[in-house]
Amino acid sequence: MVGIEQVGEWSFIACVLIAIIAGAAGYATYEVSLALIVLGLIVGFLNVAEKEAFNFLIAAIALLLAGTAGLGQLPVIGPYIEPILTNIATFVAPAAIVVGLKALYDLARR
Repeated sequence: MVGIEQVGEWSFIACVLIAIIAGAAGYATYEVSLALIVLGLIVGFLNVAEKEAFNFLIAAIALLLAGTAGLGQLPVIGPYIEPILTNIATFVAPAAIVVGLKALYDLARR
């Protein structure tokens, strides 16, 4: 039987694979974005423990900034890396919102 932790782990792996494959193929649709958002929410709820929240949020900030850095202007690899980073940002943003809200709740509870 699949445990709740495994659902979060598989969701994370699926997000990364979808982001890379769809981005490299230039396949950016509503369905891909919706799948990344839903899986990102699952990752935020199931994968990130309270002790990991700070590191996750720092990594999320770095990935979100990289996704908006305009790397598409780089010669040769730019057109491939920009949609991949955009897809990763699409998955990381909802996860970061969930983890951030959980962290705020934990701080307010103390």
